[in-house]
Amino acid sequence: MDQTLATPPPPGTPHRARLHTLAQAHHLHLLGVADATAPLPQPARSHYIRWIGNGCHAGMGWLERNNERRLAPPAFFPAARSILILGANYYQRPDATGYTLARYALGPDYHKLLLKRLKKLCAAMRDLGGQQRPSVDTAPVMEKVLAAQTTAGWQGKNTLLINPEHGPWLLLGTIFTTLPLPPDPPHPNRCGPCARCHHACPTQALSPPAHLDARRCLAYLTIEHHGPIPTELRPAMGARIFGCDTCIEVCPWARRATPTTDPGFTPRPLPAPLRDTLAWTQETFDTRFSGTPLKRLGLIRWQRNACVVLGNTGDATDLPALKQFHAATHTTSPMLAEHAAWALARIHQRPAA
Repeated sequence: MDQTLATPPPPGTPHRARLHTLAQAHHLHLLGVADATAPLPQPARSHYIRWIGNGCHAGMGWLERNNERRLAPPAFFPAARSILILGANYYQRPDATGYTLARYALGPDYHKLLLKRLKKLCAAMRDLGGQQRPSVDTAPVMEKVLAAQTTAGWQGKNTLLINPEHGPWLLLGTIFTTLPLPPDPPHPNRCGPCARCHHACPTQALSPPAHLDARRCLAYLTIEHHGPIPTELRPAMGARIFGCDTCIEVCPWARRATPTTDPGFTPRPLPAPLRDTLAWTQETFDTRFSGTPLKRLGLIRWQRNACVVLGNTGDATDLPALKQFHAATHTTSPMLAEHAAWALARIHQRPAA
């Protein structure tokens, strides 16, 4: 099912029909077309400027730069006439390891995987007479806002693109092209009064709905954030060591998704038990997670997160590893030592310990 594009080509558009076929051939399950000569809708522009001004992007400083191109697609690639929004269904069931990762991180790094596919599609598009510029989180492009202007879906209250067939389980990329393709009409927003993502967020990072405060978001804190996890938010991490899928999992549209059969998203074995990773060296970490999204996390942030997860879910069998880790980091990394001490205290507070 996931090999079928969710957006069939409108009649009378031969280029669109050809692109539809090419996208399917490259395991891309979503295709939308936006106008590259038009500015972003004013509500989206204003929201983004306020979001940055309020500091809701947390430590992601790159989101403050290049906004003259981010907020005005014509400035990104002036020769472009159309923007292809392409997506891949990555939904799969998680492994049972005692800790959880965002589903997109279970297999290879999607940035490289999708960009390779987009480049192949660009090469094929040259036969149609176009010049192309692809990107997958590598350029100042607001993929979700652009996608919401097409038949690909709508931007939900969890801020993600939601597609009727795949729900929010989509990884997006864009291709700016000089081909003049008829733009899609926007998909109607079908969230309605539902606010499950808002209510389910473990840290109330979606308050109000459709407004994400990265400073409280577990995806940001466990992946992008380099400092200590705020103490008051650590219990909410639960078993999450990399990212958070809660606002996706509770979305009613997520139930429509079928597990991907895309070989590019085949999961890799994860280390277990988690306590063993506290003794890893940087070399071990790099070897085990090479070619995956986890690699850019780095050993320090992995072990920081592991301490929090063990503090939330661990038992007496985890105490020796945590004590040894605390002693080893006491002088070399006060931040890691503090997280280990927090985990030790949490486990000792539980009756079973």
